[in-house]
Amino acid sequence: MIDGIIPLWKEAGVTSHDCVVRARRLLKTKKVGHSGTLDPSVTGVLPLCVGKATKVVDYLHEAPKAYEGIITLGKTTTTEDADGEPVAVLPVEKAPAKQRIEAALEALTGTVTQVPPMYSAVKVRGRKLYEYAREGIEVERPVREAQIYDFRLLGMDAAPQDGEFSFKVHVSCSKGTYVRTLAVDAGEKLGYPAHLQQLVRTASGGFGPEHSSTWEELEALVAEGRPGDAVYPVDWAVDHLPAITVSEETAEQISHGRVLPAEWFQEQTMAVKAESGKLLAVYTAHPDKPGIFKPKTMLL
Repeated sequence: MIDGIIPLWKEAGVTSHDCVVRARRLLKTKKVGHSGTLDPSVTGVLPLCVGKATKVVDYLHEAPKAYEGIITLGKTTTTEDADGEPVAVLPVEKAPAKQRIEAALEALTGTVTQVPPMYSAVKVRGRKLYEYAREGIEVERPVREAQIYDFRLLGMDAAPQDGEFSFKVHVSCSKGTYVRTLAVDAGEKLGYPAHLQQLVRTASGGFGPEHSSTWEELEALVAEGRPGDAVYPVDWAVDHLPAITVSEETAEQISHGRVLPAEWFQEQTMAVKAESGKLLAVYTAHPDKPGIFKPKTMLL
């Protein structure tokens, strides 16, 4: 039985759920989950949590993510990406100056508010937005905050082509960020309708391309009886959390769910490890008992 995280390099044309279903069949276990949905057209890092690692899906989901994408000026679409139907068109006759693009991206760095696209999996009144969109029903969407840590220009076309102008960007952001919407917002700051032409997730939960396996590689490892070669330990999911180390005696007590004194902790949520380095649990402040921290997730 596998217990750990498999960073998968997702190909285009499949949903994140498709990847989970395929992994369950390949690994012969129902205990598989993913840590952050990628749109079908998006490629890149999709960490799959297997076995006991399904307990840490939320921690991986909380970790920052990074992308490389191509934003195209000149047209917006129903889906805010290249798959949608045109909504507004304004041909680009002269390319914006590099400094102007950089200023637009800088203006969108920090805390931003976003309205999820109608073609997204956000639920409103018990239904996903894309279900309403497919029926042509417009509903009020919740406004969300996202953190954009880094939004910078990587390259740009030499000149507009057929009324469109594209530039490549790097985005590092918090969970729940809609990079499609960020592309549209960047276009607005430049005075043009825009959409996200292409997107690749280059980092998620501390995993990058160098850690990831393609389906072909994973299937080959399973066929050779070496699936563990693609697996990373559960610890990776909480590496971004501050941690404390406890004695082996306390570690034994933690295995039975012991609460711990608040003075041991410097943050609201922290990982707890034994002197041996073994990850034991994630603890959080008790909601009803001041001065006490309780296990949030047991990882023994």
